[in-house]
Amino acid sequence: MSDPIAADVAIIGAGPVGLFAAFECGMLKLGTVLIDALAEVGGQCAALYPEKPIYDIPAHPAIEAATLIENLERQIEPFHTPRLLGRIVTGIAGSAGDFTITTDHGDAIHAKTIIIAAGAGAFGPNRPPLDGLAAFEATGAVQYYVKKREAFRNKRVVIAGGGDSAVDWAIALKDVAASVAVVHRRAKFRAAPEMADQLAQAAQRGEIDLVIPYQLHALHGTGGTLQSVEVADLDGQTRHLDADILLPFFGLAMDLGPIATWGLDLTHHHIAVTPSTLETSTRGIFAIGDVATYPGKLKLILQGFAEAAMAAHAIHPIVHPDTALHFEYSTSKGVPGSQG
Repeated sequence: MSDPIAADVAIIGAGPVGLFAAFECGMLKLGTVLIDALAEVGGQCAALYPEKPIYDIPAHPAIEAATLIENLERQIEPFHTPRLLGRIVTGIAGSAGDFTITTDHGDAIHAKTIIIAAGAGAFGPNRPPLDGLAAFEATGAVQYYVKKREAFRNKRVVIAGGGDSAVDWAIALKDVAASVAVVHRRAKFRAAPEMADQLAQAAQRGEIDLVIPYQLHALHGTGGTLQSVEVADLDGQTRHLDADILLPFFGLAMDLGPIATWGLDLTHHHIAVTPSTLETSTRGIFAIGDVATYPGKLKLILQGFAEAAMAAHAIHPIVHPDTALHFEYSTSKGVPGSQG
């Protein structure tokens, strides 16, 4: 058991939004501590797709997820934010101004307020219902995340799905893999329009094979070595796609885990918050990023960044009730504790 830690704000979740929340709190001279179940900061960006290009970060036409995390870490360096990694929060007690947070490692964190930036909570892939799937998963012939593009060099890749991950990875892998086929049950993709257009253009150039409208039907191979992916159309007609690797991108199964027992108002496995402050149904506890929901919510990292700033400003009067917050732009006041 480690010595108790005291902070103005305990941030549960050290993904990109949690990291930026540490920065925004630091800019308001609020002391923070980061807590995350993973052994490293970065959340899904670091654990699942460090080389995935992200296209909707302002001033970055494209930035790899791992680079984004590295930049966010550098941004909070002046604040010397302590981190408790590889820890699951098991309990929260107390009230605004005096919370005690406990973890599965026996840590005790005393915090005046809490920000939950837990992303998708405990996440795992939605697996396709295919016979013999486990044997192909064991050899890496079926994968749900892409960590290194080079691992797919000269491989015949079949991607299944119609969302952002399927479209983005098809475009990112087309110049590395021997071939890329995208299987989707309809012609319209649920992806950013610009990326969907790039996919269509790549297909017209013959760089990507769009297998539409089809869905996964069976896997063929021996000893966990994939030889082909069988797909079927809506009429039951099948065809075989030569493949070394199948990437099914059917989203993540979201499990809030212990968060669901903390007495917060929930809506469809998300934490309901007040849009103007990001405060939950419990005074002093805030939620930002993908785990938070309110009318008009967009699950974008950039919206999570804005929520981090709003939550920090809503927290200030709780931590410093007798001190007025005079808002200043960072261009005027600089970053506290930094040089130059």
